[in-house]
Amino acid sequence: MSTVDKFILAAVTTYPEKIPSGTAVFHCKTQKELEKVSANLEAILDGIAHELDDGLFIIVRH
Repeated sequence: MSTVDKFILAAVTTYPEKIPSGTAVFHCKTQKELEKVSANLEAILDGIAHELDDGLFIIVRH
C-alpha cells in the first residue's frame, strides 16, 4: 500500500487569480500580512512555507 507523504496544504497570496480551484487559499492584502499568515500556517499545519513568487507562498508537508 502506498501513501502520499508530500502535498500542498494551503496557498497564501496577494494575487488570488494565480491560485487554481481546489486548493485552500488565504488572501492577504499586503506583503507583511502574507508573510505573517504564511508563518502562522506553517506552524499550525506542521508544514513548510515556500515562496514561489512575489505575493505567493505555498505551505507543503514533506
